[in-house]
Amino acid sequence: MSIELVINVASKEIDIALLEKKKLVELSKEKSNPKFSVGDIYLGKVRKIMPGLNAAFVDVGYEKDAFLHYLDLGPQFRSLQKFLDFALSHTSKNVSMQKMKREKDIDKNGKITDVLRAGQYILVQIAKEPISTKGPRLTSEIALAGRNSVLIPFSDKVSVSQKISSEEEKKRLRTLLKSIRPNNYGVIVRTVAENKMVKVLDSELRSLVKKWESAFEKIRGTSPPALLISELNRTAAILRDMLNVSFNNIYVNDENFSREIKEYVNTIAPEKGKIVRLYKGSTPIFEKYGVEQQIKGSFGKTVSFKSGAYLIIEHTEALHVIDVNSGNRSKSVNNQETNALEVNLAAVDEIARQLRLRDMGGIIVIDFIDMHHQENKNQIFERMRQVMEADRTKHSILPLSKFGLMQITRQRVRPQMDINTREMCPICAGTGEISPSILLVDRIENTLDNLVTKNNLKSVVIKMHPYVAAFIEKGLFHNVRRTWQKRHKCKIKIVPVSSYNFLEFRFFDHEEHRIKF
Repeated sequence: MSIELVINVASKEIDIALLEKKKLVELSKEKSNPKFSVGDIYLGKVRKIMPGLNAAFVDVGYEKDAFLHYLDLGPQFRSLQKFLDFALSHTSKNVSMQKMKREKDIDKNGKITDVLRAGQYILVQIAKEPISTKGPRLTSEIALAGRNSVLIPFSDKVSVSQKISSEEEKKRLRTLLKSIRPNNYGVIVRTVAENKMVKVLDSELRSLVKKWESAFEKIRGTSPPALLISELNRTAAILRDMLNVSFNNIYVNDENFSREIKEYVNTIAPEKGKIVRLYKGSTPIFEKYGVEQQIKGSFGKTVSFKSGAYLIIEHTEALHVIDVNSGNRSKSVNNQETNALEVNLAAVDEIARQLRLRDMGGIIVIDFIDMHHQENKNQIFERMRQVMEADRTKHSILPLSKFGLMQITRQRVRPQMDINTREMCPICAGTGEISPSILLVDRIENTLDNLVTKNNLKSVVIKMHPYVAAFIEKGLFHNVRRTWQKRHKCKIKIVPVSSYNFLEFRFFDHEEHRIKF
């Protein structure tokens, strides 16, 4: 299966689209300077102990205190706290925990008041980003993820991914990691480590240990809240988790970002360095590779998927509800049971895609078209389990109930991806009144005249709907664009953008920075 990554770099945001067989399956919007991302490690301060919840609220710099439950402290919490106290107070720059004696594990049925107090400095990791009105969810069971392995400080266990099917390979990896792991560190071996050589695993393990220990070399005198170790940005995280032999292309529209990604790819998989491609076209990158059109068709309340069948997707605070509808398909098949099975099977593929695309988490309830035969219901359940194997997010699926409902729980660690696909009326701009469309070209030229005079522009890019662009560029002797160039003594480039409203137009400079008017 071909996998492609299309990355649109803007001034304030980076949009990342993951395509499988040219079909959009994941979409991420990442701020250029993100805060409180999953995996970030902070030095926090305990604000309040809540014995009734067996939890604490911790200040990590977010506007609302983050939540830390006793069960998320991790069994090695006392050892971690001892190491933190040592690093905060010790005068030496060389902080090594491989020689430290581990403390006794905390009681898994204990109380939060036994180990924490208000005002205490504590090391925490973001487990869930701030969602809705809630602050971040924290854990003190620290994990540093690499491409092939995950490092667990103050653990002594070596675990191997269950997705590696060969028992012989599992045994090899377990024996290998036990022999090279440093003292006081545990390791989780990831699926991509299968058949990897010891040199690769040892090199990554050493880099993770260095990343962990170097964060404490200058921690002395630091006051919380403070970010100690930042997780990779989402682009690098997707590459780290997804890059494999079927990863065909990575398209980026920013030269600096393209260089950074190429360096990262060369680090983790040198043979794949050539798949990173810098896009320099004038057409927006998402439009060039068909992402924009898929976004418009994949978000929203109604999603069509096959031969008139469609989904109705509703989001509430408590859960997500998906209703499967056959549309006009019911007229094309005489057997109602067969029709229901065909539509439901097709719906399963689209629902699995929608869960990943919108990053829907929590409880998802799916109302399939009624089927009477149990073997058909079982077929739907097995198909859902099969297609959801591609979803890296933890999830659990229950068989269909007697009412034809399927329940899915999916881990929720980030806010759901929600894109409004409804567009403002291109004629009235939402006012209910319209200006004469015949004056559109005059409005564009008047705006051009104002911008050229005000900003002393020598060149400008005007993006507009393809129909309007075609009108402005038509003709050889009476070309509107050339007339404007002579009149305003400014080089003008017209770029058609199909995602624009019919009467929408925008101005950009030669570096693609938008010019406000």
